[in-house]
Amino acid sequence: MIDRIEVFVTELTVRVQRIFSSGSYDTGPRERQLGKPVLVKIYADGVVGMGQVRAITPGHFVADTTHSMVAAIVEIFGPCLLGKKLFDIEAIAETLDSRLAGNPAARAAIDIALHDAMGKALNVPVHNLIGGCCQPHIPLEWSVSMADDVAVMIGEASRAVKEFGIKVLCLKAGDRRGWRRDVTNFAAVRRALGDGVVIGIDPNTGWTLPDAISAVHALRDLGLGYIEQPIARRDLKGLADIRREAAGIPVMADESLFTLQDAYALAEARAADAFCIKLYKVGGLTAARKIAAVAEAANIQLNCGGLAVQSQLEAAAAAHFYASTPARRMLGAGEFVFGLNTIGPDPLVPDTDFVVRDGHVDVPTGPGLGITLDEAALKKHTLRRESIK
Repeated sequence: MIDRIEVFVTELTVRVQRIFSSGSYDTGPRERQLGKPVLVKIYADGVVGMGQVRAITPGHFVADTTHSMVAAIVEIFGPCLLGKKLFDIEAIAETLDSRLAGNPAARAAIDIALHDAMGKALNVPVHNLIGGCCQPHIPLEWSVSMADDVAVMIGEASRAVKEFGIKVLCLKAGDRRGWRRDVTNFAAVRRALGDGVVIGIDPNTGWTLPDAISAVHALRDLGLGYIEQPIARRDLKGLADIRREAAGIPVMADESLFTLQDAYALAEARAADAFCIKLYKVGGLTAARKIAAVAEAANIQLNCGGLAVQSQLEAAAAAHFYASTPARRMLGAGEFVFGLNTIGPDPLVPDTDFVVRDGHVDVPTGPGLGITLDEAALKKHTLRRESIK
């Protein structure tokens, strides 16, 4: 039985600032809680399960914030969990659905913590609970921020390739100067890195439909690997139009995909070649598996995203989901590279072997998520703590 839940807002030791078409992505100064990760501990039957998620800050496409996550867990979700059996995942999901709609980032933190606890209770890794290990050695993707000066983008892309061996890049697009600038940026990065790297482009809904069609035609001869969410999230007909125009260049849905119902609608509209599953966006591993089933039925591939900034726990959850999926059903590579000490170490996990090697990471094989938290570090870096019992 679940008898106690703790919620922590923790600081990040490195500030991360990136630019999307929809605004800036900023973890903020160390002392500010907005933009910081939320860690959930679930105590049940002698084990402690942990899940950590950093909500995307305001100005992007996810409504959750650090404060809304804490409020949802402390005031509503947490009390509902007390007394529940650890393995009753579907019953728990139904209860939480009935009490508070949405809030996928809060739900994801809880769901990941439940899976971590179940794995520890059975002494098996999380991927053994969700399908086994199809891919123990996971390829990684690096998402390259937009910049006013393309030399900055080239520098970041080059570092990813040369320092970490990354073979898949995704360039942020939707530049305020128009789609032609995005094409110019892509061409410059392609020239700098050559043809040995897969390069996709992600406008984060920053293009109009005519812009997207024009850009796809302009990028085709530059070796465009895929195009991710070019237009508004609810324009499924427009996505289907772009997919037809792309004629073989995969179109990936990201902002269009939050729920199981979104997955069905995208499949029905034939609007995407791939679903970008981010655990903080869909509500965790339980929801991700259901969306993956829709994708399999519709012959749609998967991509596992989520920046997981300085969070080994969040990156591990994504890795377990990726590892449990056959390679033929995946497009691109795992986008959780920023949780693998590439932009700074996780302050809560100073000792780790969960790191990038030659553009890949090995899925953890220890019980649960396979990540050991340093309790002294957690105490040091906690900005806020709440307890539910």
